[in-house]
Amino acid sequence: MAELKDINLEHIPTSCGVYLMHDEAGRVIYVGKARNLRARVRQYVRGDDKRAQIQFLMQRAKHLETVLTDTEKEALILENTLIKKHKPRYNINLRDDKTYVSLRIDLNEEYPALQVVRRVKRDKALYFGPYASAGALKQTLKEIQRIFPLRRHAWTQCRRRERPCLFYQIGQCSAPCHAKIGHAEYRALVQGLIKFLSGRQTEVVEDLRRRMGEASVAMAFEEAARLRDQIAAIEETLEHQKVVSADGADMDVIGMAHLEAEVELCMLCVRGGRLVSRRTFALRWIQPEDELLLEFLQRYYSRDPVIPPTLLLPLWPHSHEVLQQWLEELRGAKVNLLVPQRGERRELVQLAQRNAAEHARVRGDQREARTAVLEQLRSFLQLRRLPERMECYDISNTQGEHSVASMVVAINGEADKDEYRHYRIKTVVGADDYASMQEVLRRRLIRGVREGNLPDMILIDGGKGQLSSARQVVGELGLEQELDLVSIAESRVKRNVRGHAVERSEERFFRPGRKNPIILRAGSAPLFMLERLRDEAHRFALTHHRRLRHKAGLESVLEQIEGIGPKRRVRLLRHFGSVAKIKKASLNELQQLEWLPQVAAQALYEYFNADE
Repeated sequence: MAELKDINLEHIPTSCGVYLMHDEAGRVIYVGKARNLRARVRQYVRGDDKRAQIQFLMQRAKHLETVLTDTEKEALILENTLIKKHKPRYNINLRDDKTYVSLRIDLNEEYPALQVVRRVKRDKALYFGPYASAGALKQTLKEIQRIFPLRRHAWTQCRRRERPCLFYQIGQCSAPCHAKIGHAEYRALVQGLIKFLSGRQTEVVEDLRRRMGEASVAMAFEEAARLRDQIAAIEETLEHQKVVSADGADMDVIGMAHLEAEVELCMLCVRGGRLVSRRTFALRWIQPEDELLLEFLQRYYSRDPVIPPTLLLPLWPHSHEVLQQWLEELRGAKVNLLVPQRGERRELVQLAQRNAAEHARVRGDQREARTAVLEQLRSFLQLRRLPERMECYDISNTQGEHSVASMVVAINGEADKDEYRHYRIKTVVGADDYASMQEVLRRRLIRGVREGNLPDMILIDGGKGQLSSARQVVGELGLEQELDLVSIAESRVKRNVRGHAVERSEERFFRPGRKNPIILRAGSAPLFMLERLRDEAHRFALTHHRRLRHKAGLESVLEQIEGIGPKRRVRLLRHFGSVAKIKKASLNELQQLEWLPQVAAQALYEYFNADE
């Protein structure tokens, strides 16, 4: 690993490989791939790229490390592996505005069921999607499950029931577990669902119309009415989907737009010729456009979404031949990369470009609005600097047990969940929130000094007492001039002589060296921003505390049983669903589990049935 300032370009090979930039503390802050390592590093060292973000990267980069590879494809794979491992600060971070999910159905099962998944595995099952968000998919699933009533629960769980579940009663499950539907008829439902999700809804409707006519001729009017309702539901669903491709192809369409130091990328997902979702990504504009597009596609498709047979792109990504080979290996089939110049597909790329530009404009407006709110905060709270990075802390425990702390972070007024942290309280015994807060702040700020990553403002959930304890830690570390401390105290309720609440005071904010609290105007944007940050810290701490308490409760019971280790404990909970159901299990039920030794089954039964 060489010092960047003293690097000799002649010592860097001209072959392909990967280069890693390290900061002064030795952390990897950027990983890149190059066909010619010497030429690529020369661009950085000689300052050929004058963009501000590149200059900022070079100010932080102190050391350079290179790794040679035999082929450019190996370099691409190694780069992706190193980015996942080190999570470099200056590589692109795919935080899109929506989560993405897919639907899975395994035809190897006797009675296949539909599953919502976030990862696409190469397990010979069929996957459909991606869909814009889990929330939007739930609405779609309500219609799908009404039209195609496949089983809703795990097969083993269904078979244990004495009667069909509630979904069968409301017509959203065909109850194959209790022989309410034949195997051939169930398979017909599955095939109809596959056609529907594949974009062949017209075939599904035609088939349903034929069956409805046959039912009418046979005077099976209830069956005909059910099929009629299915047809109406499908046609209503189709009205909400826009046809954008006459050839009915599956493809992802990428558009790009620039906004100052960022690039906005928009991905349109077209399935069966219909536009099913849109996602946008805001990326740092550090690399040339072709390299940025390459890294984006590499990072996005390595997260295991459904890879369509065609990708429409606004420009050729760097090393697109290698990228195409890599995508084909992931998909297990042919993948076409196209940069259309005319016709319908060119119009699709232009549509994605317009979406990217519009989202960049909206994001810019939102950024300006948040900056204005931060300026108001600086003025109202008399802060030394603009609070671009705000951190809020909260403590959660139950009578001193399972004490944890949370740190939530807002960057430029927007929550950055990648920066959230949980802390287990290590040195404090009992319910001492002041000492717990001091421990957490001391650990965080010592690390921040070491890594050069301190907040502009710290918001403490508490009153003057918490502020005083936090101020003591900041003073010990000599950081009084480096950051601002603010505490937020919950509003107080004023009561009349009968004890009835008559008035609620405003939220109060305290600052070091100021006796009286600061009151922000009710309903103002600065107040809302700080309240939301405080509530998020409280939620984050409470969620983690409950998780630890629940885990400890389970472990405290099952870990005491001889022969029940961590893996068997997990399998028991998955099989039975809860500790209560494990307690009710008979000895015979436990002995029927092939993966549970007879000795462990006997010990488990005797532990919960000692009185008998």
